Amino acid sequence: GLLFSLAVNKHKPWIETSYHGIITENNDTVILDPPLVALDKDAPVPFAGEICAFKIHGQEMPFEAVVLNKTSGEGRLQAKSPIDCELQKEYTFIIQAYDCGSGPGGTNWKKSHKAVVHIQVKDVNEFSPAFKESVYRATVTEGKIYDSILQVEAIDEDCSPQYSQICNYEIVTTDVPFAIDRNGNIRNTEKLSYDKQHQYEIMVTAFDCGQKRATEDVLVRVNVKPVCKPGWQDWSKRIEYKPGSGSIPLFPSIHLETCDGPVSSIHTTIELQTNYIGKGCDRETYSEKSLQKLCGASSGAIDLLPSPSATTNWTAGLLMDSNDIIFKFDGKQGAKIPDGIVPKNLTDQFTITLWMKHGPSPGLRAEKETILCNSDKTEMNRHHYALYVHNCRLVFLLRKDFDQADTFRPAEFHWKLDQICDKEWHYYVVNVEFPVVTLYMDGTTYEPYLVTNDWPIHPSHIAMQLTVGACWQGGEVTKPRFAQYFHGSLASLTIRPGKIESQKVISCLQACKEGLDINSLESLGQGIKYHFNPSQSVLVMEGDDIENINQALRKVSYINSRQFPTAGVRRLKVSSKVQCFGEDVCISIPDIDAYVMVFQANEPKITISGMDHFARPAAQFEGERGVILLPDIRIVSTVTKMEHPVDLQEHDRAEKSVIVEEMLHNLDFCDVLVMGAELDPEQECLELDRGELHGKHLDATNSTAGYSIYGVDSMFSYEQVLRQIRYRNWDTSATFDRKFRVKCSELNGRYTSNEFNLEVNILHSSNSNFMDHVNHMIVQPQFLQSVRHPEGSVSAVHSSVVPSVATVVIIVCVSILVFVITLGVYRLRTAQQHSSGEHEGSKDNEMDWDDSALTITVNPMEKYEKPHQTEEESEEEDIEDEEEDTTSAESDESEEDEEEEEEEVIVPKGDKQNATRQAQLEWD
Repeated sequence: GLLFSLAVNKHKPWIETSYHGIITENNDTVILDPPLVALDKDAPVPFAGEICAFKIHGQEMPFEAVVLNKTSGEGRLQAKSPIDCELQKEYTFIIQAYDCGSGPGGTNWKKSHKAVVHIQVKDVNEFSPAFKESVYRATVTEGKIYDSILQVEAIDEDCSPQYSQICNYEIVTTDVPFAIDRNGNIRNTEKLSYDKQHQYEIMVTAFDCGQKRATEDVLVRVNVKPVCKPGWQDWSKRIEYKPGSGSIPLFPSIHLETCDGPVSSIHTTIELQTNYIGKGCDRETYSEKSLQKLCGASSGAIDLLPSPSATTNWTAGLLMDSNDIIFKFDGKQGAKIPDGIVPKNLTDQFTITLWMKHGPSPGLRAEKETILCNSDKTEMNRHHYALYVHNCRLVFLLRKDFDQADTFRPAEFHWKLDQICDKEWHYYVVNVEFPVVTLYMDGTTYEPYLVTNDWPIHPSHIAMQLTVGACWQGGEVTKPRFAQYFHGSLASLTIRPGKIESQKVISCLQACKEGLDINSLESLGQGIKYHFNPSQSVLVMEGDDIENINQALRKVSYINSRQFPTAGVRRLKVSSKVQCFGEDVCISIPDIDAYVMVFQANEPKITISGMDHFARPAAQFEGERGVILLPDIRIVSTVTKMEHPVDLQEHDRAEKSVIVEEMLHNLDFCDVLVMGAELDPEQECLELDRGELHGKHLDATNSTAGYSIYGVDSMFSYEQVLRQIRYRNWDTSATFDRKFRVKCSELNGRYTSNEFNLEVNILHSSNSNFMDHVNHMIVQPQFLQSVRHPEGSVSAVHSSVVPSVATVVIIVCVSILVFVITLGVYRLRTAQQHSSGEHEGSKDNEMDWDDSALTITVNPMEKYEKPHQTEEESEEEDIEDEEEDTTSAESDESEEDEEEEEEEVIVPKGDKQNATRQAQLEWD
């Protein structure tokens, strides 16, 4: 049987030696190349020529091979379970074919040789790309273009290169200055700026080569780092300054960034630019005369460019900036100084002072530009003395009059200075001590670079004309006219005959009231050198230690000592130079441009108060001392402040509360003006003991129009002087009253007081005895001064109130009546009138008393009324003359009693009528 079977199954099955197969992921069919077919040479013998099985050798291969057709030997390779490419991309194993043996039992089967099967798993694009990091971060320095700032990377878990490779990256965020390449490198497309944007946030996505997009985009944060710039840091451009706040630091937390540069020393210049404020900086805007008094200059300066007024009208037609009393000359204007203002003989010593702002002269052939000129009024064209600008030179001309010696004398003095044409304000003082002339400009001395001589001028009868802003051409022309006009601005032009000014006074006159300052000099630190210019507008600091320089600069402050500074902007410039250790290239530090904002001061309200109406007997006015006009004058200044609510949300609803505070400041003039007709010098005047001005910065001028006190001093000093002004009238017969007005000013009229009006009545009497009696009745000025309200009280005590016209007329009528009838009837009449006094008194109050508190002198006479002579009585004079003897007899009779009983009662406003009733007395 065995032989038979061997004879039957002679051959082994045959298969190819190797197979290559492909299986698609998640599929179970393997496509083989070549196809799986086994051949057996025993065919067509049953069993022996048929194929019964394919067997796979290998550890736990997920494949199986099945026979599809035993006869043809076709088989199929398939997956036993799902194949995942990501677990294994390819498989290699051995396969063998088995025939069916020699019979149905499958005995004596034969197997083929071993064939190698290599299977590749075909990938399906089931995975999306995913980024390795959740957030990418990078930092760049501003101002640079980078090739690559950072690289992002995504991975794909698919197994094939096609689906696992990332083929593309994209920036999703729009409008950002970045780009990305296919390898994930991000670069910037333009230079970045820290100031423009500190940080960028961009979203990036990725695509695999099957164009599958990442499920989640990734965030990339790019921080922009400022490039280290050498320079000052932590300073603010605007510094606010409230008036009266003293010295405030400009840069309290400033420090220098050197970017680790090897700095060996620093040189810093701080400049306060104030040339557009007033006359080059904030100065007191008092009149030149007041300033000269304040600076201790010798008196006698004559202001040639005063504010226009009734007495100084020659500046009325000029262009003027009223705040600072600056006159602008446009080459078309001149002013004639009236005769008598400046004496003809200035002597060999005199001073001319002025502020001038002047630019280069227009035109090729520059004309002479006259500041001040004294020339012939008519007939001739001789210049006696003049100050003018010519080709940016200042020239002073002085032609001496012909005297004994007819010799050459110095006549023209020339100074060449850049400042004459720099369009800035400068202060010029020409000190003449003939034959030497010295110029001070901004406090510094300059000698003339050229002095030319000339013959003296021969004497003549021709009058001279003094002019400002142009020169008067009196001769050599058909009609006298102005010539050589000035182009520029002038202020405070004065001339002082007979005296020259000292350096100290000149420095004071042009001193700035604002400037730079250093808080606590002693704590400036070691090794800091500093230097101020004279006007303290420039400060230079030097040091080798950065921290010391930082500390020093933090102490630099701005100060404005004016109580009412000029509001506005003051520019600040800080420039620095740095030296480094042995290096050619050193860091450069940009300038600081900042500004101080000076706020407007609260405006003061100056109020003058005091007794505004009184009467005195004529004899007092005729006396040697006259009558004190303003015994109790008070000058008070108040300022109104708004208080801002603390809660800002309530800001709109909350009412701002108004606070009125009293404040102390100086005044610079007070005028006591005569209202109505001017004083008649033949019979009346205003007087003041000059001794009252001693120890004060005050001066006074007197004229028929009134008394003017001027100079920079306290309100208290002005009160003291005003209280001593007396009015005298040594011929009162034709005068019955005089009205005066008092007005005060601070800062040359920038702030003015109310107009305080005073009326003075002169009481006339026909009898001297009677006048003596009235004198006794009237409260003396000494008493008046003691009855003063405490400080701060605005209402002043008034005294010696004038009876009204109505009262006087009633009393006169009653008096006439009394003397016509008998004494008995007269006494009866007096009693009746006594009871009606109450009614009369209240009527008088309505008509005559002013509303201030009063000092009332009460005359307790029960029996007699006294007639007084006033204007309205003049028509009664004839009748009164007849009664004269009787009246004087009566007054003598009652005088003794009156002296004992007379008392002074101060009656407050509300109690006037009660007082009348209580005392049961008649008004004097």
